[in-house]
Amino acid sequence: MSVLAIDAGTTGVTALVVTENGQIESKGYEEFAQHFPSPGWVEHNPEDIWQATLSACGTALSGASVSPSCVGITNQRETAVLWDRRTLAAPCRAIVWQDRRTAGICDRLREAGHEPRVSELTGLRLDPYFTATKLTWLAEHDESTWAGIRSGNIAVGTVDSYLIARLTAGARHVTDPSNASRTLLYGLASGGWEPELCELFGVPMEALPEIVPNYGPLGLTEPSAFLGLELPISGVAGDQQAALFGQTCFDVGDVKCTYGTGSFVLANLGGEIVRSDKGLLTTVAWQTPAGERTFALEGSIFVTGAAVQWLRDGLGLIGTAPESEAVARTVPDSGGVVFVPALTGLGAPHWDPGARGLITGITRGTTRAHLVRATLEAIAFEVRDVVEVMTGGTVPVLKADGGASSNDLLMQLQADQLGAAVERPAIQETTALGAAFLAGLGAGVWGSRSELRHTWQLERRFEPGPRDDAAYERWRTAVELTSREARGSRL
Repeated sequence: MSVLAIDAGTTGVTALVVTENGQIESKGYEEFAQHFPSPGWVEHNPEDIWQATLSACGTALSGASVSPSCVGITNQRETAVLWDRRTLAAPCRAIVWQDRRTAGICDRLREAGHEPRVSELTGLRLDPYFTATKLTWLAEHDESTWAGIRSGNIAVGTVDSYLIARLTAGARHVTDPSNASRTLLYGLASGGWEPELCELFGVPMEALPEIVPNYGPLGLTEPSAFLGLELPISGVAGDQQAALFGQTCFDVGDVKCTYGTGSFVLANLGGEIVRSDKGLLTTVAWQTPAGERTFALEGSIFVTGAAVQWLRDGLGLIGTAPESEAVARTVPDSGGVVFVPALTGLGAPHWDPGARGLITGITRGTTRAHLVRATLEAIAFEVRDVVEVMTGGTVPVLKADGGASSNDLLMQLQADQLGAAVERPAIQETTALGAAFLAGLGAGVWGSRSELRHTWQLERRFEPGPRDDAAYERWRTAVELTSREARGSRL
């Protein structure tokens, strides 16, 4: 037996066929367009996401020896997607999680004194990152679309619910707790949509999807819509919770970091709702069919891998993202250069949506290699910031995954900065693997989590070496300056 896992990320869709021994038999990938209509705005065309899904799945299935027995889905979270319930066409582009246009709405709600109550109910904070303020913005700026929502003709959801609607030809309008808990509309204690929050953000509750468990019988693909296949959709989770599951972080205290467009550090909290007063988020990791929920503490860093992409696409300093390691290794350190990649504001633990990127310490002797190395160091520093406030110090082991985790220099810098071992699995695409594991549990491919543990394999363990605390102090100073400059620019 095998599982088809769909990973609908921020820049493209990956599809994997995963065998019952946890190995990847075949893979497909398709990028889709990014739209930046105004400074700080980031949009996707939902139809592009769907077409990329069909293409990636078609490629993966063409390389599979047998047809998979079920489908699992994981997705970029917080992105607001709307679609016509009848035609499934999107009336407007999706507003992506990186989009900062709702900073003014967040400020308005914060000044009105709503943030403590919102945080109490959701475990989150008022920030443009989350879905609800994006919907508020649409209500205030796209009257015709919002009229369709009020009439019941247009559905509201996140990427997971949009894909399930497309896969089932509109038969299912559902989401799961891991995605719902990222919207600012879900109550951690109640485990459902909160009428108080829907009223605050102006979102009709009847437009929202039904919340279902993370695995089990969630829907059935419609052959006419999905490559001629009728398969059970039996697992779904937001990308970071899926990565936690894919890393088999099933015990309380297990910590993972996914290095992607941004980086996301999650710690398993078990069944207890633990709230942070240090800039971290409390979120649902997953929910069983029996209703048992596991929670996680999360530190969301907005720009890490995207900073390397900026070196490539924005500055032309490198030809490919993997080239960053070779270039950075040509110098022993950053030569005092510090790069704070606040290209879309600062996430955890600073939470300053108005912050902007900053490069300091440039001299006549600075070369592209110093800036490239400073970028890798910045990623390690950002993760250290989060881990230290999350754990009160450090962790015995950090499980690493995501595209940038293939960079050996970055992983060693991370181990050095944490003073802890960093473990990289043999399969680094653990986001998609987590979706496969959830779907396989839901469809009976695997019988238990302990069975899944045996499929996880270590590829390399990076032991910590000497820690450059002076470089880290320069980083902390630069972050403070970034925020100060950002505040000054808004005065």
